[in-house]
Amino acid sequence: MARLKVKYTEEVAPALFKKFGYKSTMQIPKIDKVVVNVGCGEAKENPKVLDAVAKDLGEITGQKAVITIAKKSVANFKLREGMPVGAKVTLRGDKMWEFLDRLFNVALPRVRDFRGISANAFDGRGNYALGIKEQLIFPEIEYDKIDKIRGMDVVICTTAQTDEEARELLTLVGAPFER
Repeated sequence: MARLKVKYTEEVAPALFKKFGYKSTMQIPKIDKVVVNVGCGEAKENPKVLDAVAKDLGEITGQKAVITIAKKSVANFKLREGMPVGAKVTLRGDKMWEFLDRLFNVALPRVRDFRGISANAFDGRGNYALGIKEQLIFPEIEYDKIDKIRGMDVVICTTAQTDEEARELLTLVGAPFER
């Protein structure tokens, strides 16, 4: 079982139960899923770029990436409805816990001048969004094998009702928030 999952069940859940005074253990917030997304605008000229993006995402997350398509046509971007524009992976269960463990303890500390992640990136409903500027911070990616440095979005979806509950949950799990 994943190290972070064990920490959640043994330490984090009882601490949250005590702090917020829930009446039932089912009210304790938990991490529902993690979505890792890479938007790739240059895919409209060169569709092979998406293969490299999907391969990188697969190596980072350990799960096959899904190609995302445009929902609407945007004339200014020369984008038509149905064109492939990126890739995403939705992680749940043990793969989600393993990814979060690697993100918090291995990848983020490798960022240059890292002081912590912003505590203000909650959406008002208990979900947290994080932008990463380059995929090279993950140890699975080899610098020589990539064609271009790309960023990605990581969205952590929780069952928390408020941002305060979600912030406490992520802090106790080990998210490196800036002081």
